[in-house]
Amino acid sequence: MPVMTTTLPLEALRAAFKDRLEENAELARYSSARVGGKADALVVVRSADELAEIVSWLWSQDVPFVVLGGGSNVLVSDAGVRELVLLNRARTVRFGGKPGAVALWAESGANFGAIARQAAQKGYSGLEWAGGIPGTVGGAVFGNAGAHGGDVAGNLMMAEILHRTEGQVIWPKERLEFAYRSSWLKRNPGQAVVLSATLRLEQGDPAEIEAKMDEFVAFRRKTQPPGASMGSMFKNPPGDYAGRLIEAAGLKGTQVGGAQISPLHGNFFVNLGEASATDVYALIQQARETVAREFGVELELEIELLGEW
Repeated sequence: MPVMTTTLPLEALRAAFKDRLEENAELARYSSARVGGKADALVVVRSADELAEIVSWLWSQDVPFVVLGGGSNVLVSDAGVRELVLLNRARTVRFGGKPGAVALWAESGANFGAIARQAAQKGYSGLEWAGGIPGTVGGAVFGNAGAHGGDVAGNLMMAEILHRTEGQVIWPKERLEFAYRSSWLKRNPGQAVVLSATLRLEQGDPAEIEAKMDEFVAFRRKTQPPGASMGSMFKNPPGDYAGRLIEAAGLKGTQVGGAQISPLHGNFFVNLGEASATDVYALIQQARETVAREFGVELELEIELLGEW
């Protein structure tokens, strides 16, 4: 493997972050698939205000960076990441509003599935679909996460955004231009960062809400494989399902190295224990090429590729 040279001004970063700066950080431990190489440098961020302050400084210094949340829906290259990785651990959550209607405010590093469960326990309806979903609030807004007929676009009232040219602003849902598993943020990488989000909920019966969420979680466990994966690999093409196409192509159970297309669900690629990101990527290419050849459908990645490929 060729020697990688960093693009980062490490001396400036050491001076700015001191002992908070972790160099040569193993990213596999922060990835839900447990694969990937090292980041040249990593900083843990603990609040939305801190995230805004650091990102503003990085933009002013032209320092390349990426924000990493829960590590789901991301495949980190074995070659690693040359940008500064900001590990988002801004997790404050607040419930408020008026009788019958509730607003849930959460910083972008909060676990999305966990706040959905917290809402259910308080008797707040609207996020039953999100029970068990991995990843963070920021990632959910970025990719318009969804399941069981619900999605972030259906709940979001507004998001606090740090924009590269506009500064710190509040965007209503419409400004985010949500689409299926996409948003303005995802279509314009590097231009803005999610600081927090406000979601609309409704008062309901806690037992009924939790029962509905438990039903969805049980369905996920029955139909999706356990273990280390990135979640759904490909977006569903219009009028069809990526998993169905992969299964129809005879690819379920296909293995490259330590990575496997799940025998349970064709749109989940799992790390059997010793997989590399290169193994996973080889399976991605095989699935795309086979489905395109057999059915004339070009599968589009739902996950993000992070690092050098």
